Amino acid sequence: MSTAAPSPASRRAGRPSDRAKRKAIIDAATDSFFEHGFAASSIEQIAANAGVSKVTVYNHFGDKRRLFAASVDRECDKLRGHFSIAQAGEGTIRKRLTEIGQAMVAFLSRPEMIQFERRIAAETETDPEIGRAFLEAGPWRMTSAFAAFLERAVSAGELRIDDPAIAAEQFVSLCKGMGDLDRRFGAHTKAAATERRIDRAVVVFLAAYGVR
Repeated sequence: MSTAAPSPASRRAGRPSDRAKRKAIIDAATDSFFEHGFAASSIEQIAANAGVSKVTVYNHFGDKRRLFAASVDRECDKLRGHFSIAQAGEGTIRKRLTEIGQAMVAFLSRPEMIQFERRIAAETETDPEIGRAFLEAGPWRMTSAFAAFLERAVSAGELRIDDPAIAAEQFVSLCKGMGDLDRRFGAHTKAAATERRIDRAVVVFLAAYGVR
């Protein structure tokens, strides 16, 4: 009996199954990591919950740390769906900065985002690479996107900025203010106070970088 190699068509037909397995593994891993933590999660249990073998998990991800990084990246993708620099739309630079500040703070205030950050912070105490994976997938990527927005505004003659990366950090910090600590530690933040903080952040930012 011949043992001919699978045809290209048959190999393509198998790909959705591989994607489905990968998704099932990440789903199970995310549930485990954020319910029980990194150290307490085992590849064996994650594989069982995903309905695959332990070998399949290793074939897809290599080790537990890479699987955790994939889970972090997937969660960051989901959270990024609630906030995008593209939400700024059109209008004056003040209007667009205000809209970005509002969207950013609303994004950071989501209960799942707060819970997500707390879990990452707890895991980072024992494994700093976990924190780095989160920073690369989330905050650093978003700050880079905002810095690119500022560069475009400079090119359009709307702002005067020598270092867009630093300016991006400054704007984010101004918008978050003490409200970020309030959220992290469970204190209620009034909507009116948040709106005023963002409005003043935009005023201060434009005073420093606006075109006069």
